[in-house]
Amino acid sequence: MKEQISPDVASSKNPIIAGLDIGSTKIAIVVAQKNDNGKLEVLGFGSAPSQGVEHAQVININQTTNAIALALQRCYQSNPHLHIDEVYVGVAGKHIRSLANRGDMIREHPDAEIAYPEIDKLIADQKKIGLPAGDRIIDVIPQDFQVDDRINIVDPIGYTGVRFGANFHIVTADQRAINNIYRAVVNNNLVIKDFVLEPIASAHAVLTPVDIDAGVVVLDIGGGTTDLAIFSEGVLRYTAVIAFGGENITADIKKGLSVLKNQAEKLKTEFGSAFPDEADLRQFITVPGIRDSMPSKEICVHTLSQVIHARMAEILDFVNYNMRQAKINPVDLAGGIIVTGGGAQLKNVKQLTEYITSMNTRIGTPDEYLASNPNFIAELRKPIYSTCIGLVLKGFKDMEYEANKMNRPLGQQVKIQSPIPLSHKETSVQPLSDKSAVEQKPVDVSKRKLHFWERFTASLIDLFKAENDTEI
Repeated sequence: MKEQISPDVASSKNPIIAGLDIGSTKIAIVVAQKNDNGKLEVLGFGSAPSQGVEHAQVININQTTNAIALALQRCYQSNPHLHIDEVYVGVAGKHIRSLANRGDMIREHPDAEIAYPEIDKLIADQKKIGLPAGDRIIDVIPQDFQVDDRINIVDPIGYTGVRFGANFHIVTADQRAINNIYRAVVNNNLVIKDFVLEPIASAHAVLTPVDIDAGVVVLDIGGGTTDLAIFSEGVLRYTAVIAFGGENITADIKKGLSVLKNQAEKLKTEFGSAFPDEADLRQFITVPGIRDSMPSKEICVHTLSQVIHARMAEILDFVNYNMRQAKINPVDLAGGIIVTGGGAQLKNVKQLTEYITSMNTRIGTPDEYLASNPNFIAELRKPIYSTCIGLVLKGFKDMEYEANKMNRPLGQQVKIQSPIPLSHKETSVQPLSDKSAVEQKPVDVSKRKLHFWERFTASLIDLFKAENDTEI
């Protein structure tokens, strides 16, 4: 029997945020609000097997649309009193790129205190840089600011000076890939409040301020990709997407041990280990056959672990490579590595990560930010849901930052921007030039307000305009 959530919580005047994680193996949506202690009260949760997604990219819009609809349906089943209009959506995939850039300006009034419009101008200038054809900026993240000869400033508000500049971490994505996500989401009558890079979302869920100050690596091992985010000196310094994940391990088991895909997945999750030395050479697993075409077989647990180890070691070699690319000394990362995502549930992944990277490692879960209450869904404590919880937290950080900036009550509607220094984005989504993206409705999603189209038109983002937005 599914857990039902009390309407008393959902009817509160506190803001409600929804996060939508479109992964390669699952699609999940979490709806939550903050309680008086600042913890997330989960109001609704739904997940469904992912369809039409490969390596974190939507390749079949119709299939993904229906998978999102099923996750939404299950979310409404968990709490029939919910109404979801807007979602924060995670973005990942091998098309994600990042680059470092520097921006400077000469202030017109050097004796005046630096204010938010000057920060906004610095960030807006970054969006004018040249990019390869088809790429679009999805995030501009200030890392540290400089005012005259004062460097490494985290918050420049209130400083005075002539020269004002900052180092930026800029994240780009393939526009066609973003457009496909956009279509699958809006086909379910949802407005995309913002796109969030998934390793940043996961970091919000598993890191504390102490972790960020110490310096830490977040390693999110998903189904289609492994996402990396490195924090040093209190800010995000580096992000990367490694084009291997849990699905590659499953495919290796399927091919290497000559079993079916569903059998390979079960072998991985129930008996698999990332460290062959910990596997028992005398333990065997019986895999049933299929009638006369495939006889049953005995598989050694140690052999299974060797297959898993080979792929996990390759992923972690890429982690070491990206550490070198980031030019960050592991000695400066006292927080070590935090492994999260579905791959973090693999047995002995902590030990293997420590062995290959020579860095202290722990498994990251979103427990720190989740309230313990009767409405809580225990499933969300697992690292596989870190991204989804992180998307919700990102939404609250945006809202709280803007409420503080504008000196308004938290529940009052304001234009949302992202907190400094972690992120700054354009937050309204533009409709695609191909209107079929929003006219196609292969599923019937209920509980929508009559004024949806007016709200949708009013909240459209200009990041992703495209003349020819075809599937990839």
